[in-house]
Amino acid sequence: MIAFVFPGQGSQKVGMGAELADASAAAREVFEEVDEALKQKLSALMREGPESELTLTANAQPAIMANALAVARVLEAGGVSLAEKGEAVAGHSLGEYSALASVGAFSLTDTAKLLRLRGIAMQDAVPIGEGAMCALLGADLEKAQGLAEAAAQGQVCEVANDNDPGQVVLSGHAEAIDRAIEMAKDHGCKRAIKLPVSAPFHCSLMQPAALRMKTALGETPPQSFRLPVYANVTAAPVTDAASEQGLLVEQITGRVRWRESVIAMEKAGISHFVELGGKVLGPMIRKIAPDVTATSIIGMDDIEALAKNI
Repeated sequence: MIAFVFPGQGSQKVGMGAELADASAAAREVFEEVDEALKQKLSALMREGPESELTLTANAQPAIMANALAVARVLEAGGVSLAEKGEAVAGHSLGEYSALASVGAFSLTDTAKLLRLRGIAMQDAVPIGEGAMCALLGADLEKAQGLAEAAAQGQVCEVANDNDPGQVVLSGHAEAIDRAIEMAKDHGCKRAIKLPVSAPFHCSLMQPAALRMKTALGETPPQSFRLPVYANVTAAPVTDAASEQGLLVEQITGRVRWRESVIAMEKAGISHFVELGGKVLGPMIRKIAPDVTATSIIGMDDIEALAKNI
């Protein structure tokens, strides 16, 4: 049983999608449609940079989606149907939108527009410099929650991502995150690293962005989808489009429960995870569920190898 999974922010890099676009008309069509939807040559930014501009949240979110959906389209063009071969889909943060688009909940154009707005809304929610995030290495969820509570001191400091058994991300006010980094070893964490992000994602400070996305998703709601999607905020499968619409709004301020999502998929019988468009989730999945197979698909060689063996 196979689950197709889609990476989130941090997986972007200059040159992404270039090999696929050069090799496949199906991939080129994806990049052209996203460029048209956004009225921007995002594909050129992805290919050529600069990295500083690609990393901006409003660019990174649709770029990561476009790259992942290009991989999915090339697979489909080669006869590998995600809906026929897969049992479920899931994505990390913005990757949940990619996952939904891959199984028909959103058109590619609508997904690009929603992610552009999501990036802008998340950036605008908190003035630059007021929020921050840090990754805790060698820390489980319990240790991270204890550290967050100790570091908050009247400010926001919350668990944003529960990624794998040894990596949890905190998000909140910059001063609180700085305190968490200083206190990390006292709370049993091996190391704390401040992340190079421009906003404190997946915490209660993102409420203004959640309100904007509620409006946007009300105007462009998800349609029925061909496979269950494991939602970030529940770590459980969703098959109902109306339910998923509300969960996407909650996701803006809620924790990305990735570790729990992988465990839930494994318990449901998933034995092979295929990451489309990145090599970020595969290593996490192998740490969470050592008995499953996790394959990361980026270029044509990866796609051809998967098509032979799936």
